[in-house]
Amino acid sequence: MRVKKRSKNRKAVKFYSTCFGFREPYKVLIDGTFVHHLITQRLLPADEALRDLLSASRTPALFTSKCIVAELRRLGKSHAESFDSAQLLATTKCEHDKVVSAVNCVLSLIGDKNPEHFFVATQDADLREKLREIPGVPVIYGLKNSLFIEQPSVQQRKFAQLDEEKRLNMDISEYKKLMKAASEGKTTASENGSDGEQHERPISSLVKNALGVADKSKFKRNRAKGPNPLSCKKKKPKPQPSAIQNQGATVDGEAKRKRVRKRKRSQKDNKQAETTS
Repeated sequence: MRVKKRSKNRKAVKFYSTCFGFREPYKVLIDGTFVHHLITQRLLPADEALRDLLSASRTPALFTSKCIVAELRRLGKSHAESFDSAQLLATTKCEHDKVVSAVNCVLSLIGDKNPEHFFVATQDADLREKLREIPGVPVIYGLKNSLFIEQPSVQQRKFAQLDEEKRLNMDISEYKKLMKAASEGKTTASENGSDGEQHERPISSLVKNALGVADKSKFKRNRAKGPNPLSCKKKKPKPQPSAIQNQGATVDGEAKRKRVRKRKRSQKDNKQAETTS
């Protein structure tokens, strides 16, 4: 079960990083209910527990607000330890002149599209339900001594899909502008006559230039000029001709003739041969 739970958390983090641009080090906005849960369940240190939950290589930054700290102070002695721990966290500016409730403060910090890319950690069920309707807001909650990341809601998945389609497809207004530019190019070419025909460009080229697509001729691939020398066999050295073969070599088609030298005997040698015989 631990492996299955960790894989679900990783999928959720990957969804928000690819679709909404979340990057490390992650930022986690913690409210008073979550701080109290960490203290009671002894999930300390909190930054290490959240780092394991997010499968992050760097320790996430933990934030709270002055409104959240003020709410913990009003809860009295039962939340004294949580109040002391919340004061140790980094405080983000909520821009409230008067202290408001923690729910309203968190919603104001998140806004419509969560520009600061906060992970919101809370135990408040009503707040979690409201955050599901805002695109790009991952929610962290705890059950006993375990932490979980809520899986992306249907609204968030639909928003991510529509956003991707907008980036891939062209708007109607942009298409009309391109068609107008193409028609103006054709009229100017027809007025110039034969010279204009040379400078006339098709609609496809106008669309490519408007979208910032360069011509193919600018990006020529470096093709391989020859075979890869590492994939070829090494050439075997040619056998050198031996001395016997050199003797039998021919010059201009005729075999070399070996000279046979006869040794001339002197008179002394002849006399010695006769005596021995």
